[in-house]
Amino acid sequence: MGHANLTRTIKPIMVGQQTIFTFFSNQFHLSGIIPQEVGNISKLELLNLESNRLRGFIPLKLFNGLTARLISVAQNDLSGELPSTIGAFLPNLEELYLWGNEFTGTILTSISNASRLRTLELSTNHFTGAIPHSLGNLRLLEQLWLDENPLNGLLPKSIGNLSSSLESISATRCGIISEIPSSIGNLSNLIVLSFAFNSLTGVIPTTTKWLLKLQMIDLNDNQIQGGIPSELCYLLNFEGLNLAKNKLSGTVSSCLGNVRTLRYVYLNSNNITNYLTGSLPTEIGSFKALITLNFSNNQYLGEIPSTIGALQDLQELSLEHKKVQGSIPNSMKNMLQLRHLDLSFNNLERPIPHGGPFTNFTNLSFLSNEALCGAPWPQPCTSTFQHESRTKRIVMIVLLASGSVILAMVISIFLMRLKLRKKNLAPTQNLLPMATFERASLHEFRQITNGFSESNLRGSGSFGSVYKGIRENGMVWPIKVFDLQLEGAFKNFDRECEVLSCLRHRNLTRAISACSSPDFKALVLEYMPNGSLEKWLHSNHHFLNIKQRLDVMIDVACGLEYLHYGYSTPIVHCDLKPSNILLDQDMVGHVCDFGIAKLLGDEEFVVQTKTLATFGYIAPEYGLEGLVSTSSDAYTFGILLMEAFTKRKPKDEMFTEELSLRRWIECISSILQLGLSCTTYALEERINMKEILRALQKIKLQFIKDIAP
Repeated sequence: MGHANLTRTIKPIMVGQQTIFTFFSNQFHLSGIIPQEVGNISKLELLNLESNRLRGFIPLKLFNGLTARLISVAQNDLSGELPSTIGAFLPNLEELYLWGNEFTGTILTSISNASRLRTLELSTNHFTGAIPHSLGNLRLLEQLWLDENPLNGLLPKSIGNLSSSLESISATRCGIISEIPSSIGNLSNLIVLSFAFNSLTGVIPTTTKWLLKLQMIDLNDNQIQGGIPSELCYLLNFEGLNLAKNKLSGTVSSCLGNVRTLRYVYLNSNNITNYLTGSLPTEIGSFKALITLNFSNNQYLGEIPSTIGALQDLQELSLEHKKVQGSIPNSMKNMLQLRHLDLSFNNLERPIPHGGPFTNFTNLSFLSNEALCGAPWPQPCTSTFQHESRTKRIVMIVLLASGSVILAMVISIFLMRLKLRKKNLAPTQNLLPMATFERASLHEFRQITNGFSESNLRGSGSFGSVYKGIRENGMVWPIKVFDLQLEGAFKNFDRECEVLSCLRHRNLTRAISACSSPDFKALVLEYMPNGSLEKWLHSNHHFLNIKQRLDVMIDVACGLEYLHYGYSTPIVHCDLKPSNILLDQDMVGHVCDFGIAKLLGDEEFVVQTKTLATFGYIAPEYGLEGLVSTSSDAYTFGILLMEAFTKRKPKDEMFTEELSLRRWIECISSILQLGLSCTTYALEERINMKEILRALQKIKLQFIKDIAP
């Protein structure tokens, strides 16, 4: 039902006799076409038809408003090509917003006739062809947004002829296949430069040094080669550099440390390899403002300089898969703001520092660094261990020099010994193959939970129960014990371990420890002192205000966004509900319980499953056909969002097969929207009682129709 019953059209009689037309809000959910009579308004100044359901073509007369300063038809369903004379009769136009429609054709050169234009927003349409040279005639242009149009062409050399007033230019996902012209350096007032997710080639022009006001460069996911130009060091207002997923080579310029404002640096590669080499510069400690530093998946060789400890504000450091050697500097204990650390798959050795941010990191931050020791790494630091480490290095040198035959023999012996060692491991200390969590035993679990007593039971789920355990050091451990008598419990445990071992995000729960044997499986999760969202929504003793609910929903959305887009393989949670949202001491939301999560493979958008999620939260395609996709999570999040702000469960007794939470919300939403329409501040926009009565009667009829058996 939605708001269809409140939808209004723009009637010619409404606008045909107007002399001044300054604003048309989106609160009436306008539909239909834009009438030609809009162009007859003699003193049109501001026309805002944004976020409606308008369709069809834009009437030619709309762009004949000599007095118009702003025109916005963004976020509608308008289509077709723009009038060929667009801009010719708009001498006063300053802002034009056409984004979020279905427009086709080329970006017309006639737009440049609107000589006072400051903002041109054409994103998310179907424009094709080249960026017109004539845009250089817009001498006052400050904002140019072309994102997500299949331009599939070149960046013209004339781009440097655009307005010297230009502050932002963005053309992400436009299929651009050229080099970045050196003339880009002419845009002396540029603040934001974004050409991410294209096929740009060549090198980053050295002329960028003339962009003295530049604050952000985003060239993520292109084919750019060469090095990071030292000319970027001239940009003293620079805050963000994203060159991930390119083909860069060379070293990182130490002079970037002179850019005191630099906060975000992304040089990670993921699917495409950056061939950056050399050591991290010792001047890294000069990057005082850094919040994020991601150098993952490069050809970096060397040690982490001790000067890195000077980055007091750094929150995220990722150096995985970089062949980093040596030890982790003790100076990193001073990085108290560090929330995320990934040093996995390197050649680090010696003890992991104690204290500071390291108290919050699990061994997931240090995977595949065999020579590391000390908490949280399973291998303790002893004098014997240090001696063995030196011996192993000597043996490795000898083996490498001995030739392939001897090496093959050694590998065979090693595999045999490893097989025997696995057989001799105690079953209660069998660590997971996908991630080496902190060691724990069934004996310890029994000890700290008083034998899994009922007084320590904190909740039960589909595949087991959660117990509260308190260790000798006072640390609280929520222990999730899987009921192996239930069908699917083994698979559920393995899947949750697989997902938790590879995810790192502030809005997803972390696994601290695990215990696995043929007859006992348990996970220790991060302790969340404020319990679940279920408690805060449906308990008489707890309450969340509007802002707190909004904050938690944003946290959950951030976690889901990471699952869907932030990891190399999209992950569908499949069972989002209030009891699976945990709140930490700061009331930050964390998504938990990945037991039935699905990992989508390459080029997979939908998979089929026999595993059912919680009734009431399941997307229709999930329940009927077992089809799972990221859109399934979006549906479930919508149900969760409605529950969070109405405190009505989808399984509430007031709901029946005919009246669901969603249908109830549709009706309430229509009523509230009508109330808003009745209370507009502008007298001429307020609807009258005849319209109110008709709207209420339509709402009632639609409601009765929706709940009819």
